[in-house]
Amino acid sequence: MLAAHEIFGFMSPALATEIIEQLHNADKESYRSVLASVAQAHRVRPVFLERKPRAEQHKTIVESLCKPRLETTAVAALQSWLLKQQTQMLTDFLDALGIKHDKGVVDELPKEMPDDKLQAAVEGLLAKYPHEKVAVYLRAFNDLSQANWPNLAKMLETDPRLQLGD
Repeated sequence: MLAAHEIFGFMSPALATEIIEQLHNADKESYRSVLASVAQAHRVRPVFLERKPRAEQHKTIVESLCKPRLETTAVAALQSWLLKQQTQMLTDFLDALGIKHDKGVVDELPKEMPDDKLQAAVEGLLAKYPHEKVAVYLRAFNDLSQANWPNLAKMLETDPRLQLGD
């Protein structure tokens, strides 16, 4: 199981930067919160980071989100990105599994999922979405929620298409 800061650490720098860019463009509140947490971790005021060129700002944020001390911020950034930017992928997966949800938000997950149903749902995602984004979502789903399904964990460890950093 990976923590959110480890997910950020293992994903490609391009995807991590894309996540931060999308937060900046589409979810200003989450972006400001992430920026404030990073500034606090660096013991500077947020305005110090805001004055840097955006590419440098985002690089600093991505590097910081890979650190254990910003785990809570990394979780929040991943959740915001997934729920607001990757809603269709979440709903496709949950629909394929037959799990009730509200735009990707689930109240209660089953304790386990049959292998054949899970395999079909994962294959559906891999056929439709970039593999690394699917891997990030499934990692977050299994490792950061109450799912923790052993069969999904095994798929994440053994399927080369679900490896981070590609």
